[in-house]
Amino acid sequence: MKIAALAILFSCGVFAQDDLSPQLLAVKRIYVDRLTGGETAAQLRDLIISSLEGTKLYIITENPDRADLVMRGAAEDLIFTDVFQTAEGINLRGGASSSSGSSTSGRYNGVGSGYDSRSSRAINVGVGEENSSNIHERRHEAFATVRLVNKDGDVIWATTQESTGAKYRGASADVAEKVARQLADDVARLRHPKSPAN
Repeated sequence: MKIAALAILFSCGVFAQDDLSPQLLAVKRIYVDRLTGGETAAQLRDLIISSLEGTKLYIITENPDRADLVMRGAAEDLIFTDVFQTAEGINLRGGASSSSGSSTSGRYNGVGSGYDSRSSRAINVGVGEENSSNIHERRHEAFATVRLVNKDGDVIWATTQESTGAKYRGASADVAEKVARQLADDVARLRHPKSPAN
């Protein structure tokens, strides 16, 4: 009976985690903390600050004590080389050889007589074809996984974005733009929720 009662409470959402995302509507200031990652994390932080500022949703502050929310997370901009190697080949080799011989000779009272027979056969076939390729492709990829945390330490919003670059933006700038756009889209959904379909 206790298990059934707990199942009912879970299905009714009694133990469900509170949805803290509506706090995004009451926020005025955000502080973007240092991001963990490689050497490029500091550059990505600056790009994220610039992109968030561009949304005009919040005041971006450099003073963490004045912030309503703190953005934390990790980011990295990677440049690496992918190597693709392929090889195809067809080789067929064959050979056959046959040889036989016979020889008879003799002398009787100064008169010579002899018999000699030789035979030889040989077959040899060879086909060969081989193709190989070695391709080095330079890749550029950036990612950021960030979260907004309130003063109680609760995460009220999070996103992970990655990019290999856009038409007019590098990978890092594109990731920063995606983070800001995702936040703006989520805030817009909170401000104008869709009414449930009847």
